[in-house]
Amino acid sequence: MNDDQLLRYSRHILLPEIDVQGQQAILGARVLVVGAGGLGSPAAMYLAAAGVGTLVLADGDTVDLTNLQRQILHSEHSLGLSKVESARQTLHRLNPQVQIEPLAVRLEGAALDEQVAAADVVLDCSDNFATRHAVNRACVRHRRPLVSGAAIRFDGQVSVFDLRHPAGPCYNCLFPEALEAEDVRCAVMGVFAPIVGVIGTIQAAEALKLIIGCGTSLDGRLLLLDGLAMQWRSVSLVRDPGCTVCASV
Repeated sequence: MNDDQLLRYSRHILLPEIDVQGQQAILGARVLVVGAGGLGSPAAMYLAAAGVGTLVLADGDTVDLTNLQRQILHSEHSLGLSKVESARQTLHRLNPQVQIEPLAVRLEGAALDEQVAAADVVLDCSDNFATRHAVNRACVRHRRPLVSGAAIRFDGQVSVFDLRHPAGPCYNCLFPEALEAEDVRCAVMGVFAPIVGVIGTIQAAEALKLIIGCGTSLDGRLLLLDGLAMQWRSVSLVRDPGCTVCASV
């Protein structure tokens, strides 16, 4: 680290759990964020502020006026832009030292595999089950830790699925793809703006802890937030021995 970085990240370095070695790990990390909307906005902003070396942002959507109530990466000046380009501009202003790789596509197939394999940590900040399951399968194949978040109405949830741990579950163990599940979207059901901020920020925190190697992650636990009552619940998760994605891994 140079003198500017030592000063910029000094409040991290003062933490004995992070120190210089942990901050160096952050600076050298490559993180894939799938989705640059409500969850991806706070997650990407805190990852960039913390100094993650390379942030890959994947989202095929453009910025719409209805996004601005909660998607804090974007502003009225971004209307009509691709979300990843809007995000790149915001994150560059926040921390120009971070390399931002915008992918204005919905990642799938070989492209998804390639990006997951190259990442140290993957954040699923998407809003549909098809993408969540595709990202999970790629993370299982390449043994990459997955930080998964979701939010709707006043409710949020977040967990870590880390198949580097032999007994750890994957996303499919919790929500089997074979079961019929209806996508519940903000456009139809609404979402309380701060809820995505809370969940996305936790995703960033879990990703940074995984990069640094400090603390205890949410692997094997699902954290649930009831925003109306402002109550948290933690549910233990176990691997499904019959899981079609991770049982044979």
